[in-house]
Amino acid sequence: MNLRDSTGGFSALGEEVVLSGPVVSVVEGSFRAPDGTVFERQIVRHPGAVAVAAVDDDGLVTLVRQYRAPFDELMIELPAGKCDVAGEPIVVTAERELAEEVGLAADRLELLVSFHNSVGFCDEQCHVFLASGLHPVPDARDGLEEQHLEVLHLPLGDALDLIRDGSITDAKTVIGLWAIERRLAADAVT
Repeated sequence: MNLRDSTGGFSALGEEVVLSGPVVSVVEGSFRAPDGTVFERQIVRHPGAVAVAAVDDDGLVTLVRQYRAPFDELMIELPAGKCDVAGEPIVVTAERELAEEVGLAADRLELLVSFHNSVGFCDEQCHVFLASGLHPVPDARDGLEEQHLEVLHLPLGDALDLIRDGSITDAKTVIGLWAIERRLAADAVT
């Protein structure tokens, strides 16, 4: 059953770009409700993103600790990046970001989950991949935040504890780490 097949009688009438930046744009959209009422919403348009849950042969997950300007603090996250190369398949974006940020390549990449970060105002979709069969490659960090990030290799249980104690709050990382745990538990049963 697909519960997303319908708009429930709502319809998009059009949108106007309010702000266009190098990463996102903001639009003012007009919509019609099922009762005919027309209303407006501001929407952040985002190209999408990938995150990579890289787990090595010893069961260590690779995380990054990097500065995030919106919070003015260091955040612990899965390696990730924007889908900013036109036409690039998301698995290729995941490969590129894993190499760029943490200097790893994977023999296997498996899509674990795709989700929308904040459906009330943003169309960003993030795709989380499980990477295994890891081997080192040169990194190619881009931007000041990436150039100063710290790479962490932690047992999955320790990373999950960082979610529980509030040290990891980033959505893609929380979702990705829980998805890894679920996937590995399912593998152990079969």
